[in-house]
Formats: sequence, structure tokens, C-alpha cells
Amino acid sequence: MRARWPGARRRPTAVEPSSFALRDLLAEAVAGILQRPGRSGLTALGTVLGVGTFVAVLGLTATASSQIDSRFDLLTATEVTVEDVARERDEFAGDAFPKDAGERIEALGGVRHAGVYWPVRPAGGAPEVRSSPVGDASGERIEIVAASPGVLDAAVPTMAEGRPYDDYHARSRQPVAVVGSAVAARLGISTLETRPALFIGDQPFTVIGVVDDVERKADVLMSVLVPDTTARDLWGPPAESARMLVSTEVGAARQIADEAPVALRPDHPEYLKAIPPPDPKTLRSSVTSDLNQLFLLLAGICLVIGAVGIANTTLVAVLERTGEIGLRRALGARGRHVTTQFLAESGALGALGGLVGTSLGTVAVVAVAVARDWTPVVHPGTVAAAPVVGLVTGVLAGVYPAWRAARVQPVEALRR
Repeated sequence: MRARWPGARRRPTAVEPSSFALRDLLAEAVAGILQRPGRSGLTALGTVLGVGTFVAVLGLTATASSQIDSRFDLLTATEVTVEDVARERDEFAGDAFPKDAGERIEALGGVRHAGVYWPVRPAGGAPEVRSSPVGDASGERIEIVAASPGVLDAAVPTMAEGRPYDDYHARSRQPVAVVGSAVAARLGISTLETRPALFIGDQPFTVIGVVDDVERKADVLMSVLVPDTTARDLWGPPAESARMLVSTEVGAARQIADEAPVALRPDHPEYLKAIPPPDPKTLRSSVTSDLNQLFLLLAGICLVIGAVGIANTTLVAVLERTGEIGLRRALGARGRHVTTQFLAESGALGALGGLVGTSLGTVAVVAVAVARDWTPVVHPGTVAAAPVVGLVTGVLAGVYPAWRAARVQPVEALRR
């Protein structure tokens, strides 16, 4: 072992590598953002719009899907249509529906109302509808529908005036009519107090009801409805295939669709085709998928715009702060420290935009739901993931500017 002479110099120890603590990193990122608050706010705006659109799209889609389900349960899930396909099976077959078709279906458990209807197509062509017995110029080409009273009951009409015709009118073959409010306006019928009449061809019909709205079969509002028995006496059997409208209790529609053909025609059930309501899960998934694909594309475009804005601003900041970067490098900062600093700044901008966008998107969902009297639905996972999406967008946008900053040479930077 060699002895050390008194007063001999010690060898210089190795320089400890510089470090960048997490606390210092966050402080530098916040200082960089607050140094230019206006620019930072505009930079984060793109991320705010993108994340806000992302949250609003998913929230409104979930809310609309829930609303579709409720409406499906109330209307579509309780509606069955039965079509006459006898002529497709046998060209010599007559009407598939028996005269007591409504009574047969209403005898089934779970059925509320049922009735047969068909468009009136006389051999001489569709007759004109007039509000006076003479005057060809006043004739209107309006759809005339022969319908049993059960059709009106199943449609659940809201009457502006008068009342729908009933079984008495059908049994006694009364020349009465029910019209939609739009048809009444076209014919100049403003009140029923004067017992107005309309003329289908040369046949007068007393208007006993004006329909203002219906829950099913909206074409009633643009039609003239007459009892099916009266239509048979005047114009004969249906020239086109008749249909039956059935309203059921919730959950009974598919069973009624299976039982209806046999209940109506036990001898030839194949003459009738029952159409049950569609599967609500399939309907909801189809609508949700379409909405998601359309609006998530918009959210993605907004996020891309936000990422470009953050990248551009961060790159400009690198060019403006070249001297600062050179000084840091000269004092011992490593390239990865500079990279981490600029990534932290861009990530902080993205996270801030994500938080603000999440809040605005949630508020938008609630506002739309309240305005439409819906129940707002926002999945917690969406709210939790949205700020992370903003953070990732900001970090990805800052990769290239941070890489450029790390390549700045201290000597060249200090010369500027």
C-alpha cells in the first residue's frame, strides 16, 4: 500500500449524475403552462372539444338507447300485424279473414283490441272525396280506408271533436266516417256541431269524429275511415289484401303472433302471415352502433385537431426557449430530462383539456335529457376514461417537440 505524502492532492472524485425529481418536474410543467396562460388555454381547447364530444356522444347514445327501449315497450312491443296472403298461396282463395276476425283474436289472452282494415279500391278507380254533393273541381284524392271499430281502438286515437264509430255503426252498416284533422282542414270541416257530411263519389257520409293524434297507425291522420261492413256493401270485398292491427299486453305480442293464424283460420293458417314486433335488443344495438360510429368519428377528428394544436404550440415553445434549454443542458441537465419536461407540459395541457371536456360533455348530456324529459345515462367508465384520453392525446402530441428539444446542443443554444 502506497503512503500518502502530507499535503498531496486528492484525485478528483467522479461527478454525480444530475437528477430530475418528480416534484421538480411537475413544478416546471405548471410554470411552463402558466407562463403563457392565453396560449395554453387555446392549445387545450382542441382537447376540450374532442373529449367533450367523446363524453357527450357516449352519454347521449346511452340515453337515447334507454329511451328507445322504453318506447319500444310502450308501443312497438305491444303491436302485431296480420297480413292476408291467401292469394299468394292459392289464386282461387277468397278473403282469408273471417267476418268475426276481431272477436276471435280478442278472445285470446293478452289481446286488448283487434280489427281488420284495407284501402278502398273500387273497380272504377279511387273515388273522389268532396265536401259538397256537386262540383268536380272541389274533389280531393284522399285515401279511403275501410276499418272495423277494433282498428280505431287499437290505434288509440286522440279526438279533436266527436267520437270514433263503434260496433253499433258497423252492425247497422251506418254511412259514417272518421277523418284526420289534416283531412278535415282540406275539406273545410271546422266543427261537427252542424253535422257535416262528406261525399265519397256520390255516396254521402256523416262525419262523426275528427282525429287529432294517434299512438299507432299514423296514416289515419291523412285518411277517411269508414266501417268495414259499410264499405263491403258499397264497394264489395277488398280489392287488395286486407290486414289486421292487434294491440296486446306487454310481453304477449310474440305469443299472439304465433296463435293468430290458427285462431283465425284453423283450416288454412298458411293464408295468414303474422308479423311480430322486432327484438328490442337487436333494435337497440343497431341504433347504438350507428350513433357510435357516426359521432365517435367526429370526436376522433376533434381529438386529432387538439393533438395537432398541442404539438404545434409545444414545438413553437421549443424554438422560443432554445436559450433556456441550452442553459439547462450546460448546467448538467440530460437529454431525457428535457424530453420529460416537455412531455409533462403537453401531457398536463391534454389532461386539463380532458377534465374540462369531461365536465362539459356531462353537462351537455344532462341538459339534453332534461330538455327532452329523458333520464340521463352516463356510464362511470366513460367519465373515468375521458381525462385519461386527454392525457394520452397530450403526451402523444408532445413526443416530437420533446425529441427536438432533447437534440438541442448546449453550445449552439447559448450562442443564440
